[in-house]
Amino acid sequence: MSDKLPGFFEGTEMPTAGWWEALWPDPAAVLAKVGLRPGMDVIDLCSGDGWFTLQIAKVAHRVTAIDIDRDLLELARHRLAESGITNCEFVAGDAYDIAGLAAPTDFVFLANAFHGVPDRLRLGKAVRGALKPGGHFAIINWHKRPREETTILGEPRGPRTDLRMSPEETVRSLEGSGLTFTEVVDVPPYHYGALFRRPVE
Repeated sequence: MSDKLPGFFEGTEMPTAGWWEALWPDPAAVLAKVGLRPGMDVIDLCSGDGWFTLQIAKVAHRVTAIDIDRDLLELARHRLAESGITNCEFVAGDAYDIAGLAAPTDFVFLANAFHGVPDRLRLGKAVRGALKPGGHFAIINWHKRPREETTILGEPRGPRTDLRMSPEETVRSLEGSGLTFTEVVDVPPYHYGALFRRPVE
């Protein structure tokens, strides 16, 4: 399974069928809230099965979906093909290598994976290298709440409690990355978006 892959981030396995859709019934609204705008070039980092990738592709000029798990990329490819989407490239690779896996981009989106990244500063620097000057990085993270409190379809969901990060911890972890923190937005019911920008130099 995915969690056996070398380099796979801890606690970031794709959920069992059903509750992902219950948690994110309107992924397009989430994307708009964290800054996705029409015409952007976008990298969906740790894209998984493409639940967000599909909605990104409907808005963006071009999308690159990057994931370490080739099986999940195939699921994503199938999801987008069923919807007639043709502006997405699917790339198997390590998130730390993002700058070498796609062209410079306007927006990097990372959902439900940052809590499992072993070297967050390294990832932040890598994302900075992948962004165009003025480009944006959006991290969707679980709030730092006990897992038993984040129930979906009647069961606790999400990463272990000890893996969860507060917005402040997320922001501090990218200090020194070359990215500028811009704001935190609430993404109900259990998440927040931490937003960063590569300065225009």
